[in-house]
Amino acid sequence: MTTTALYIGKPTDYFSGARRDMVEALPRNPLASILELGCGDGSTGALALSSGRAARYVGVELDPTAAQIARARLTDVLEGDVASLNLGTHLGQHDALIASEVFEHLVDPWAVLARLVACLKPGALVLASSPNVAHWRVISRLMNGEFTHTETGVMDRSHLRWFTPASYAELMKSAGLNVLSVAPITPPAARTQLLNRVTKNRFSHLFMTQIYVTACKPGGIS
Repeated sequence: MTTTALYIGKPTDYFSGARRDMVEALPRNPLASILELGCGDGSTGALALSSGRAARYVGVELDPTAAQIARARLTDVLEGDVASLNLGTHLGQHDALIASEVFEHLVDPWAVLARLVACLKPGALVLASSPNVAHWRVISRLMNGEFTHTETGVMDRSHLRWFTPASYAELMKSAGLNVLSVAPITPPAARTQLLNRVTKNRFSHLFMTQIYVTACKPGGIS
């Protein structure tokens, strides 16, 4: 089975939706060049361009239909498997990398991230998120002998890799990035915050549905 075949039958909205939180985390630099892995239909990039966060926004997308839509919204779209795309003209060109719910879909996310980091300028920002396999609901199902794939979520049938908050941070570090923060996408409920304080965050990984990492490439102006 090819990588593309894993996405056959996915609804159109699987490739849509702007990550407003990531766009707002970008520096307000109207001259910036942003690279997004798995840009889908270009919703996030379109928001970044329209809100003055970038002058150039390059998306990488495997799905042909989503890539076609994205071309009308972004500066450029590289269509195909990122593991084999020619990225030579992008080396050292971008001020930030966005990777929203992508690394879990890759055969070798470590090698891919290293290739993408080479496309970043020193000091560039990296914003990435993936599902957390260490969430208590997943652990509960595993304890009951369940490993059932679904159309979306942590157990999405197109996922090839699974991460915990710690292993996701290690993915970033393996590419030479400095990890600035590891947090949930959605702030925890009040009682969860209280539990985390009482337990000194020893069990915070159990309540993090999505892992959100902010990192940066070493170098740049200090």
